[in-house]
Amino acid sequence: MDAIAYTKIQTAGVRAPLKVRKGHFATNHCHTNYYLDLTTLKSRVSEAHEIAQTLSTMYLYGTIIDTILCAEGTEVIGAYLAEELSKAGFLNTNAHKTLYVIQPEYNSNSQIIFRDNLKPMIQGKNVLILEGSISTGKSVNKIMEAVNYYGGTISGISALFSAIDHINGIPVLAVFGRKDLPDYSYADYHDCPLCKKGIKLDALVNAFGISAI
Repeated sequence: MDAIAYTKIQTAGVRAPLKVRKGHFATNHCHTNYYLDLTTLKSRVSEAHEIAQTLSTMYLYGTIIDTILCAEGTEVIGAYLAEELSKAGFLNTNAHKTLYVIQPEYNSNSQIIFRDNLKPMIQGKNVLILEGSISTGKSVNKIMEAVNYYGGTISGISALFSAIDHINGIPVLAVFGRKDLPDYSYADYHDCPLCKKGIKLDALVNAFGISAI
């Protein structure tokens, strides 16, 4: 889609902008009135590093983080976040006193699994979940269930953008949020106000990007 269609949103303390496009979009879980383009925030080294630095300052000393579980293509940010947390002296229980950075795997039934070689990085570990964007929290909830199933403990939830503040009682610490995009909204497919007005979808969106209709 044409870059001219995007608006750059700034937030306090971060030079890297969030690129957004207003319209009518369908995600895996809901309809939204904005598409959030996180591409450069997740893949451009300078921006990913800055996002990681910002996220690292949101955690309190004394928080124990053994593993960063990177969803929605946030592995570059996750690696920098691990580096920043290590430099800051955050606690972990790993034998080598360093953090693990891994990603979830989805099977053919869309269930999250961890292979035998990755199980030790979840079981008995304090896991920080890193997401791209959070609207309803359903995707994160699925990850939380998987971490608990494999014997891990959730130590925190971070995101580049989040429309909600808590998931299952755990605070969501995000760089961008409703403070930066106050008119951001989402709705269930069957209760979408844009659909009720007869406004057609502009595109389908997911963690990989956007596909115009």
